[in-house]
Amino acid sequence: MDHAIELRFQDLTKTLEEKFGEGLDTQAILFLIGVQELGLGYKEFTKQEKTDLLHIAVCTLLEPHGYYVFDGRDLENWPHFTLLKPLPVLTDREQQHLIKEAILDYFEQQKVI
Repeated sequence: MDHAIELRFQDLTKTLEEKFGEGLDTQAILFLIGVQELGLGYKEFTKQEKTDLLHIAVCTLLEPHGYYVFDGRDLENWPHFTLLKPLPVLTDREQQHLIKEAILDYFEQQKVI
């Protein structure tokens, strides 16, 4: 994994932990992105909704890479995406690298980092 990406990701995690509390991992950050993209603020989510929020986050993060396209929102304001091209077969390490890099890009666009 690119050492610079890992250091930037650790810095982002520290910044987010100052606002949301200690112990954030990649899954927790994906959840935060999903909640942000849903746009309804924080509330109690069902287990299925939490899974859907992670999906929203992944789609949002991979949209700039050409994997997904935003289709719009349903009547409950949940965003929907269409897969444009299959995701490449990646090792766990490569997958983590791609997600971390996409998370960094997302928060740079949001002006958090």
